[in-house]
Amino acid sequence: MHHAVAKEHVGEVDPKDAIEPDLPIVDPHHHLWHPFADRYFADAFQNDILSSGHNVTDTVYVECSVMNRVDGPAHLRSVGEAEFVSGMAAMGASKVLGPTRICAGFVGAADLAMGAEVSEVLDALQAASGGRLRGVRGVANWDADPSVNSGSRPLAPKGLLLDKKFQEGAETLTSRGYVYDAWQYFPQLGELTELSDRLPNATIVVNHCGGLLGVGAYSNPENFGRWKALVAEIAKRENVLMKLGGLSGRRNGFGYDARSEPPTLDDLVSDWKPFIETCIEFFGANRCMFESNFPVDAVAGSYQRIWNAFKTIASACSADEKTALFSGTAKRAYRI
Repeated sequence: MHHAVAKEHVGEVDPKDAIEPDLPIVDPHHHLWHPFADRYFADAFQNDILSSGHNVTDTVYVECSVMNRVDGPAHLRSVGEAEFVSGMAAMGASKVLGPTRICAGFVGAADLAMGAEVSEVLDALQAASGGRLRGVRGVANWDADPSVNSGSRPLAPKGLLLDKKFQEGAETLTSRGYVYDAWQYFPQLGELTELSDRLPNATIVVNHCGGLLGVGAYSNPENFGRWKALVAEIAKRENVLMKLGGLSGRRNGFGYDARSEPPTLDDLVSDWKPFIETCIEFFGANRCMFESNFPVDAVAGSYQRIWNAFKTIASACSADEKTALFSGTAKRAYRI
């Protein structure tokens, strides 16, 4: 999952080039980590935000299996990441680095297949994160073709979303008032739809435009229609929200990782617009939120360019719709 940070340096990004720089942004999906040479902590993230010229007021950190404990009970090792987030959040809350409240919310990692016993992990994550826990990301991505998984994590077990114990864990999560962040590939959206029907009171936030695949068996003209149909069906569930972004990985099929230079703004708008507009069409602005997925999506260019692409795609939206897409939906979902 760890990727190199964008090659564009801070000095090469002019804050004056930000589109609609006063529009408030709550970034509901980013990571921080220490993968050897590509260390990316709160200070590096704040530098990217400041140099972007965008008005990012708050961010939500989403688990990425970093700083986990190396000893103790296996089911509690992800609490180490919560402790790391608490420290990063303290730096953001102090505003010493800049005005953005980095890690104002935290989506942690817990094995929902523990069923009701996952409550112990939730309590530990909440305490270790300084009360910032807002949800858990269920990593359920599976496909018959393992080559679509270009991340550092193995595929999840097949049919995990339909596993009774996993559903019990998700129900426990919901009963505690936490969000279920859903990470799966788009062919699994039917299974996620079943989970949402089982948990009508849950807040389910689908990551990365549903988990777009565009490589291997999915690199064909029929792929968009298949993805669209599954998105349209799950959008009928009012308790499901959609994150707009996370479209830069090799699995998405745009080939950014193979380029010697990042794609241009026009490239990003052209590639992403059909998927983002479709999500907004079916979910509505009040159930959609733009996400940077930084620094993973740094393969697409600078933090500024990613948000400029989103703002260009949303340029025809009303002022109220833009408020929802760039901050309002995320604030509501993650209690920011």
